[in-house]
Amino acid sequence: MSETDSPSQHLAVLQQVLERMPPVAAMQIQVAGYADGVLTLRAPLAANVNDKGNAFGGSLSSALTLSGWALVTLRLRQAGFDADVYVADSHVRYLAPVYQDLQAQAQAADEADWATFLATFAQRGKARIEVVARQPGEAGKPAAELSGRFVAFARR
Repeated sequence: MSETDSPSQHLAVLQQVLERMPPVAAMQIQVAGYADGVLTLRAPLAANVNDKGNAFGGSLSSALTLSGWALVTLRLRQAGFDADVYVADSHVRYLAPVYQDLQAQAQAADEADWATFLATFAQRGKARIEVVARQPGEAGKPAAELSGRFVAFARR
């Protein structure tokens, strides 16, 4: 993929990568879109339900982590870079039960800067960036939130 590829082509490639991971495929995660710096993944509650009838915490954590990974991977691919992206560390807060489909929305943290991240990657072949991912809840408040640091390494 190159910088000239359309955003929908990049999203389709991300979906293919997700589908090749058996645990992710079992969660039925779909790339829902990318707009205004926010990448959204969705997954049906039915495939991610716990014994209480709400979203399984492990599924929420996984969806939030994967949305951060997908966001960083997308931004690198849009810039024309081929990289491996990993979550270096993260913290998840579960704020309210989720009784609807999962919808993980990832964006760069307020203090993060994509230009610096991409310039560092171009210069060093590695870089890191802070990402925040949220599961929407009631009254505009998140039901779960992940703060994470993602690292990228150039593929050799």
